[in-house]
This record gives sequence, structure tokens and C-alpha cells, in this order.
Amino acid sequence: MSRPDRWDLLVLGGGTAGIVAAKSAAGLGARVLLVERDRPGGDCLWTGCVPSKALLAAGQAAASARRAGRLGVQVDGVHTDLGRTLDHVRTSIDRIAPIDSPEALARAGVTVRSGHGRFRGDGTLDLDGETVHFTQAVVTTGAAPAVPPIPGLADREFLTSDDVWHLDEAPRRLTILGGGSIGCELGQGLARLGVEVTVVEGAARILPREDADAAAAVRQALEADGVSVRTGQSVTSVDVSGARSGALRLDDGSSVEFDRLLVAVGRRPRTDGIGLEEVGVELDEHGFVVVDSRLRTTNPRIWAAGDLTGHPQFTHVASVHGSLAGSNAVLGVRRTVETSAVPRVTYTDPEVGAVGIDTGRAPRGVRIVTVNHEHVDRAVVEGRTEGFSRLAVDRRGRIVGATVVGPRAGESLGELTVAVRQGLRTRDLAGIIHPYPTWNDGLWNASVADVRGLLAGPVVGTAVGLLRRARRRWLGHRAS
Repeated sequence: MSRPDRWDLLVLGGGTAGIVAAKSAAGLGARVLLVERDRPGGDCLWTGCVPSKALLAAGQAAASARRAGRLGVQVDGVHTDLGRTLDHVRTSIDRIAPIDSPEALARAGVTVRSGHGRFRGDGTLDLDGETVHFTQAVVTTGAAPAVPPIPGLADREFLTSDDVWHLDEAPRRLTILGGGSIGCELGQGLARLGVEVTVVEGAARILPREDADAAAAVRQALEADGVSVRTGQSVTSVDVSGARSGALRLDDGSSVEFDRLLVAVGRRPRTDGIGLEEVGVELDEHGFVVVDSRLRTTNPRIWAAGDLTGHPQFTHVASVHGSLAGSNAVLGVRRTVETSAVPRVTYTDPEVGAVGIDTGRAPRGVRIVTVNHEHVDRAVVEGRTEGFSRLAVDRRGRIVGATVVGPRAGESLGELTVAVRQGLRTRDLAGIIHPYPTWNDGLWNASVADVRGLLAGPVVGTAVGLLRRARRRWLGHRAS
């Protein structure tokens, strides 16, 4: 097929948001060009979701073998091999990669070009010296690991979530700077595979954006796996003792020595060097692209989707963004982003799944209902009672937030996300027949407990009492 003089849609960036935007637009009959400087698939496939979950699966297998004795199963010795585990990680990537390949995109009607793109003027992009014309464009260049300006850090070789998968050997001592989801997941996974791990977090606790009780449960699990957790202390400098080894100096005067250092303090948008300012696309003070509720930038020709927008940096958000931006750009429809019910999962063991308002910081008028998993039969029979299911419920009985801590917490989150998004009440969930025994019993029991609490309240309780007495008199009258 010959290339058009002007593309209906240009997509700059081949991660999740870009792939979905391109496929969505092509499916609507648009002539679509996707430009990717590296390889389609983005961080999720190559350095994020896929490799990290493959690593965690290996760590989970080792941990399950070690604790099998609690269930009466004797396992004689557990040997871990990080090299073979990383082979499993790379094999997992290789099996999924064809879905996002240029060939698969071509079959979906998308033309893929490799190279560096930079916006140059109204409706034009410079692609390695070639001028490409477009009618509309979607920017989906994503985000990269952030590197804090700590004295001495730039003088040494450190790891990030982008390159930890290329370790040639297991370090004896690994220090992770950052106790968010990425730091906790990689810390636990590598500790279970025999690495001596220390997590350093400047905030008062790990997972500072999650319910405090959920963060405490994860910390307890990390420490049980041998991870040393240091919180509430800032790093003042990095001392170098070798090409890769050194020590973090903390503000309390102590130090943490390491053989390798992994920096996991967040992600910054990849918006440098692509000419956004030259074509009137506004960036905020942190470098994120400023978008409206339809994901349109301050340039009416250009849209943005995914991690570089400042919206929650999750693959599932990027996917929805891509679909929305692609269809809005080529059809001129006015679909808007919905942010009230964005689920998030930290894939530690136990997992932490949350949606809606923070159940640990509920505003006035919102009640919290919690069921500890020692009262969930599935948790009891599996010997995993350390978690809980927690609902935030407003005055009208609507579920406005939830946190689940336990195995497969992310799987329970789908039902809760629908509940928050659709304004369902606890009585709606309580009235649905759930399979037994499952981990979802926790959220169902929390809903039932909330409904029972309302029935026992003074107003409803009085009405129920009147109805019960009236029924008794009526039945007594019939019997006589």
C-alpha cells in the first residue's frame, strides 16, 4: 500500500496507549501511522507488568514451598536460581510480544515506522529527517524511571525497573531506594529468590498512597521474607566504594551498604526532545502534558494519552486513554475520561487492591466496614488469614471506596470497581449470590455486615420492629 500524503492520525509512541489508539483509529477506517523509536509494546511488556509478574510468580513458588509445612506438606529444601528465573521472565516476554509486534499492528491496519519523531510545525513531524504530514496526532511516549538529585548518585552505576531484568548475576546485597509499589514488588520477589534486600523509603511508611493498615500488612510480609525496611529517613548522599557497590547515607547519621542499588522513586514523563513546546502543547511544572477531559492538548490537532498526561500511571488507564483519544481524534466525538473509579493493585504477597477513596482517610459522613480474613473461610483453609476486606460507604449506602488485602486481591477488585463506578449500594452486593468459598466472601460479608448494621439502627430498627409485630398479630388473628 502506498503511503498517503497526509495521515489521518499520527501516533507518536508504541506503548499500550499508542497501540490501542492506533488500532482504535484504524478500526474506524482511518489511515494511521505509528512511530516508535525502539520496539512496540512499551514499558508494560518489556520492563514493567509482564517481567515483574513473571519474577513474582517465581518468588511465590519458592515461598509456597517454604510454608508448605503449615499445611502438613513436607518439602525438603528449596533451591532458587535467579539466572533461570530471569530466563523464565524473558521467555514470558517473548510469548506475549507477538501481540504487539509490527506485523500484528499491520494486520490491524496500522503502518509502523521506526525512528525518532519531533513535531516541527502545524500538522508536521520530523521523522529522522523526513517530513510526515498528519491531520491529527496522539502523543503516547509514556514515562521513564525518575532519578532523584541525591549527591553522589549520578557518579555510580545503579539499576532501575528498566534494566534490573538484565542482571548477569544475583547481587548479595541489594538496596532499593523507594518503598512504593515497584520497590515493594521487586524487593519481595528478589528476597524470596535469595537476595539480601533493604528497602529505604523517605515517607513515614511504605506504600504511602494506600490504606495504612494495608501498608502495615505488606511491611510485615516483606520482613517475614527477610527484607529490611527503613522508613521515615531521607537519603543525604551516596558513597561510592566500587563500580557498583557503595552505601546510602541517611539523615539520622546511619548508612545502608549495598552491592547493587535499585532506584524506584517514581516515574517522569517522556516529553523532552519531541518538540511539544514548538507546536503549542503546554506542559505542567513536572513536564506532564496538560490535557482536558477529552485528552486534547492546548494544540487542537494534538491529543495525549497514557503516563505522560499526569493521570494514574497504570497500563489499564493507558489502554482506556488510547481508545478514547483515538476515537475522539478521528471522529470528533466528545468522550471524556472517567477517573472516579480507577483500580490499582500492588502485586506483593499479600496483594493490595484498592479503588475509589482512600479507606484509611475517609471524609466525614463516610463509614468504614471491615471484615478481617480470619472470618473468611477460604482464607482459613489456605492458612492465609492476615488480610482484610474494607469498604467505604457514604450516607446513602453507596460504596465509594474499597481496599482488599490478601491473595488474589486484584481479582476481587473488578466487582468493587463496578460498584464504585455505578454507585451501587452495599445492599446491592449483599443481595447477589456469590460462589462459596472464595476470596470474594470478604467483600460480600462486609456488605452483609453493613446492611445488618443499618437494619439495627434506630430508624430502620423501629420500622422493622413495627412490621414484625404487625405480622405477628396478623398471623395470630388468622390462627384464631
